[in-house]
Amino acid sequence: MEKGTDYLVIGSGIAGLSYALKVADTGRVLVVTKGEMHESNTEYAQGGICCVTYPPDTFEKHIEDTLVCGAGLCDPVAVETVVTRAPAAISELVQWGVKFDKTASGRYDLAREGGHSEKRILHHKDYTGAEIERALIRQVKRHPNIEVLEHHFAVDIITQHHLGQLVTKHSTDITCYGAYVLNLKTGNILKILSKVTVLSTGGVGNIYHTTTNPPVATGDGIAMVHRAKGMTENMEFIQFHPTSLYNPGESPSFLISEAMRGFGAILKLSNGREFMEKYHHMGSLAPRDIVARSIDHELKTRGEDFVYLDVTHRPADEVISHFPHIYEKCLSIGIDITKEWIPVVPAAHYCCGGVKVDYHGQSSIANLYALGETSSTGLHGANRLASNSLIEAAVYADLAAVHSSAKLPEIGLQGSIPDWNDEGTSSPEEMVLITQNYREMQQIMSNYVGIVRSDLRLERAMRRLAIIFQETEELYLKSTLSQNLCELRNMITVGYLIIKQAQQLKQSVGLHYSLDYPMLNAVEM
Repeated sequence: MEKGTDYLVIGSGIAGLSYALKVADTGRVLVVTKGEMHESNTEYAQGGICCVTYPPDTFEKHIEDTLVCGAGLCDPVAVETVVTRAPAAISELVQWGVKFDKTASGRYDLAREGGHSEKRILHHKDYTGAEIERALIRQVKRHPNIEVLEHHFAVDIITQHHLGQLVTKHSTDITCYGAYVLNLKTGNILKILSKVTVLSTGGVGNIYHTTTNPPVATGDGIAMVHRAKGMTENMEFIQFHPTSLYNPGESPSFLISEAMRGFGAILKLSNGREFMEKYHHMGSLAPRDIVARSIDHELKTRGEDFVYLDVTHRPADEVISHFPHIYEKCLSIGIDITKEWIPVVPAAHYCCGGVKVDYHGQSSIANLYALGETSSTGLHGANRLASNSLIEAAVYADLAAVHSSAKLPEIGLQGSIPDWNDEGTSSPEEMVLITQNYREMQQIMSNYVGIVRSDLRLERAMRRLAIIFQETEELYLKSTLSQNLCELRNMITVGYLIIKQAQQLKQSVGLHYSLDYPMLNAVEM
């Protein structure tokens, strides 16, 4: 089957849906998402979205906080762009119906999170992402120019490679013509031809055993671009959220928002001792990489499974009012957070790298844009400042919409693209071939490429992953497509990129901490 559109948007988080709404008046938009529309990393974002709103906060302070957190590897232009364009992006979200919490006086109820010098986090209780998704989905469903295909999985982007032309990583004229998409309900492969294609497929968290990401976060967009010989960068910088709820067997791990530490919660050991002060002058509000690494160090040193987050000293009614979702979740497993400490442990949370894009969100492949966590804009550098990701997605969605809609009249649909060829393939006889490699991949990444690394661990991880890669490719070539197999293939590709780019970085910086390259002016782990 073949389908044509002006804009193909793959993914349905804040980046993809914002972009779709912005370009829908200039052409036909087709949104493809592998689950329900609301199933995205955005849906799970609790803390909120950054924006300089009231004095004494300033753009300069937000820029400085971002640069400091990024450990000197941020792109200053990208940082200034996002920070200064944030108020307009917030205004547009509000116009689309997003309801941010306000105080009794009518001012926005701003929160503060780790690494921030001022209160600048707009939020909706402790489920801001879900509120943003609600409003955007409502607007998308109302727009006559937007069509949404749920339960459709993007397998690969289409380039001249599919026309029989040689494409290598050194090619400078790679062009995207659309994507091959698997209908998960029928098993049919849909050939979607588009003038502009946007990848907003979210993060990569499920390459690790413990993650706060939803099951759909399998690095699909990043892997597709790598296979198409596009450029990726900064993949070694995987942010582990310091405080996910310790509840063995639950997946994804439930996130205990950083806003709770901004609210006054304190990290403690099992003996009740506070410990973050010896690692950073900001204590429990230190940047995420430092907090996660400090917790990891304490757990390994003490041989324990978790530390605690204590918010019992704050008024119970305020705790429940600010964090109703967290309160209800913890209560469901027997923990009253107004009276008891919360057991927490770090979990894979955010990929600071991704598809390398320019200041318009365009990748190294012509007519292909990447937005949100799929992209690497340069904003985050070596470590993402808390709550900068949602505003980055909103701002770059606008930049990409302006740029791509201006180009649209010059782009035609590519003809002569062959249909997907699945001749000679059959369904895998044993699902264990997929599930076992999935588990091994997660173990390799968790044990060797986690919060603390070393040259030996990375070398061992690469060798182990190479075996799984070969086995999975052999299975892929002879099997009919399935979501499980395609996701495994994508995650192995992402794991390879993380390891390779980590091996190339001969220093410890930000989220990449290696035992072989001690970090200057840091507490030894």
